[in-house]
Amino acid sequence: MTKTKSITEQIRQIALVTLANRPEGIRYSDLKREIIKVNGSFNPNTISGATWDLEATYPNEIYKPDRGVFRLLKFKENIINQPDQVLTTTKQNNTKKKAIREEDFYQPFAEWLVTELEECTTAIGLGGNIFKDKWGTPDVIGVRESKRSDIIQFPTEIIVGEIKIDTNGLITAFGQACAYRIFSHKSYIVVPKNSQIEDITRLDTLCRQFGIGLILFDNQNTEDPNFEIRVRAVKSEPDMFFLNKNLKQIEDKLFK
Repeated sequence: MTKTKSITEQIRQIALVTLANRPEGIRYSDLKREIIKVNGSFNPNTISGATWDLEATYPNEIYKPDRGVFRLLKFKENIINQPDQVLTTTKQNNTKKKAIREEDFYQPFAEWLVTELEECTTAIGLGGNIFKDKWGTPDVIGVRESKRSDIIQFPTEIIVGEIKIDTNGLITAFGQACAYRIFSHKSYIVVPKNSQIEDITRLDTLCRQFGIGLILFDNQNTEDPNFEIRVRAVKSEPDMFFLNKNLKQIEDKLFK
């Protein structure tokens, strides 16, 4: 006679199957949603009780690469040794491939800062070494100014963004975004949504501690990057010497 699995066993089995299909790992809340999709009759509290300590229940199969994230141990080595992504987009005729560049996302992000996030009234793509400074030049820079129709006028603000399409360059990008705060009121880091979960989790924590904004985007789609805000940047006062020094280089472009 076949023994019927308990509800807890059924939930954990679904969790294992889900993890087997997610080599990058999955957050606890997302795992819970996936289990409910498979069987909506499960009580959410029962799911929580069955899954909150999966790494302890299956120590030889599951580990936690970061807080609130589960991953199968068999994927651990693959993640560590994962090669850099090759970012390409294929034309419709499938005969030629065009490499995706970070520059392809400068203007889309500049427009998103103005139209969607409404952090800026004007924003432009920059990049390169326009500021001629070893501390770097942001990929996107924008200005937020009061409108003549505004009853309360506010001081002009400078907003910058650093974009990375390489999931292995996130630490560098964060350091650059921090450095840009010396001449900006708000600084954003824009990173791929397909970055490792633990990397995004760490960036999320660091950005909240340092007041840096965090944006996720689709680094494979230049037509529709689908920018998504994760952490909104906190306003701080820049050093006016460095602010004016850098703005002199792009005054004609930014203040048309």
